[in-house]
Amino acid sequence: MSSVFSTITNSLWSEPKTWLITGVAGFIGSNLLETLLKLNQTVIGLDNYSTGFKDNLIEVKEKVTKQEWNNFIFYEGDIIDRLQCEKAVKNVDYVLHQAALGSVPRSIQNPIKTNEVNVSGFLNILDAAKDEKVQSFTYAASSSTYGDHPALPKIEGKIGNPLSPYAVTKYINELYADVYSRVYGFDCIGLRYFNVFGKRQNPDGDYAAVIPRWTAAMLAGADTFINGDGTTSRDFCFVDNVVQINILAATSPKSARNEIYNVAVGNRTSLSQLHAAIQLELSKHGVSNLKPAMHREFRPGDVMHSQANISKAKKKLGYNPTYDLRDGLGVSMEWYIEKLLTEDFK
Repeated sequence: MSSVFSTITNSLWSEPKTWLITGVAGFIGSNLLETLLKLNQTVIGLDNYSTGFKDNLIEVKEKVTKQEWNNFIFYEGDIIDRLQCEKAVKNVDYVLHQAALGSVPRSIQNPIKTNEVNVSGFLNILDAAKDEKVQSFTYAASSSTYGDHPALPKIEGKIGNPLSPYAVTKYINELYADVYSRVYGFDCIGLRYFNVFGKRQNPDGDYAAVIPRWTAAMLAGADTFINGDGTTSRDFCFVDNVVQINILAATSPKSARNEIYNVAVGNRTSLSQLHAAIQLELSKHGVSNLKPAMHREFRPGDVMHSQANISKAKKKLGYNPTYDLRDGLGVSMEWYIEKLLTEDFK
């Protein structure tokens, strides 16, 4: 807790606020929930369990006090339902919008559903929040918006052509947020996530992210696959860094709002390096007989390299990522070992 919020003053929490987290049962949403409850905030949660899990909420309940848990109100509902959105934003101070259908491959397989959730659903919750006059609307944008722009590191003002339906939907979110700030004077903050990882990230399914997918396979003694030759690189960001910047963004001064910010650590790790780093962390916990990676074709819609410039977020929001890849993997591996070797992941 203290490391996540070393840049936030205690005076900020002298008067508890009410927060709405959409996608609260998901990976990032449940981590936001846990932190806000521990900070004695009131949290409204909205989720339809399409990609989130009830077990994530149960785990949060186990990690907070009974009094803190009583500050949480959950609505099972969908952001594509306008009435559900209106209900969820009632008397809310800050919105943290995390609900979405993620995954580039999923969007290529089903662009219509991806658009329905990520564009129509986004507009529903954005407009409802505007009508309720919440203090700020912070939403999960995506590094996929940079598309085919070749320059590294990525700077917020320079993007290329989108390479997938998912990237299109996340860029449309940014356009709508910008219009709402200009036309309605409604404060929005977009956070372009770069390959977030950490506890409660689902390792199962066709669209699982690389770190939980590889971790689960290694623990099961199964093969792991690298798409391409292994030189593809990403800026991997531990979830506690993401929690930090969401709260900083939501409570930021007016001068820092109605902007887009990169959320990462500012480093680049190749997939081959990542594979070795996960195996190293697992071996520290006694996991043996780890297999070398196998290679297959590069995945359509992906970019070769991604790395963020985070100077804007540091300067305007006071963002200070406290976990690098190695530190984040250390925490994550402990969680996955406990979950995957002692109980079924649900």
